[in-house]
Amino acid sequence: MADRDQKGVAAEVREFLSTRRARITPDQAGLPVYGGNRRVAGLRREEVALLAGMSVDYYIRLERGNLSGASDSVLESLAHALQLDEAERTHLYDLARAATPSGRRATVTASRVRPTILRLLDSMTDVPAYVRNARFDILAANTLGRALYAPLFDSPLFAQRGPVNSARFLFLDPASMEFWIDWDKGADDSVAFLRTETGRAPHDRALTDLIGELSARSDDFAHRWARHDVKFHRSGIKNLHHPLVGDLALPYEAMDLPSDPGLRLNFYTPEPDSPAREALGLLAGWAGTGTFVPTAND
Repeated sequence: MADRDQKGVAAEVREFLSTRRARITPDQAGLPVYGGNRRVAGLRREEVALLAGMSVDYYIRLERGNLSGASDSVLESLAHALQLDEAERTHLYDLARAATPSGRRATVTASRVRPTILRLLDSMTDVPAYVRNARFDILAANTLGRALYAPLFDSPLFAQRGPVNSARFLFLDPASMEFWIDWDKGADDSVAFLRTETGRAPHDRALTDLIGELSARSDDFAHRWARHDVKFHRSGIKNLHHPLVGDLALPYEAMDLPSDPGLRLNFYTPEPDSPAREALGLLAGWAGTGTFVPTAND
């Protein structure tokens, strides 16, 4: 099992570094180009080694998947050479940790929402809010959150199995095309978030199973998964089309719960007097109040 996991980490390192290298042209890296016959889309391995201040042989070793023992200074040089953003840099460090024997510890993820968090959700009566894990399982939601995400909770995907999972809904239920106004962005972001989590928790078997299922059942997912893009999920605007109140442009925040590893509180806070605020008011009147904790059959 350990050998299989490490082969998976090595393959992830190999694909991540090679895809990051392929997207950067010599001109973007500030390197001169001699001749017009380049056989690679982006930088050559020797060019990355030059930019990172390391030998070509050592960089080739890294790109083949062997990040074990790489120092922070090596990782920083590599991140600079490949022009990694914050999420990509963090992913690189996560992969290096997973490749190092001392870092091969199973990542613990909370499986239940504590009563104090449920009471917090219950007190958030005028904003949609829910708690999910990094696999996009929705573990608890206030009533307005459940009303907002009614197309997910009502999806036939989850009639016989739980919990409700927004990634499964996005890629396996055609109704998601109507619910997410910008479906392509939602799909891109979801895959990038899951890819980020594979670096943080490479031994999470439930995560691996989810990715395997979506890769096998959705060409849209498989195509995006091959890009090896990563992204943080912190804040932004989510554009949804609700079957009762229509189009909604909802600013959101996603906050980690420090005492509950792997769990995150998501909530939506539209501007006062905005159309989205008015629509949520109508939705709240329709839904009532209270906190909803999904069961295995919901």
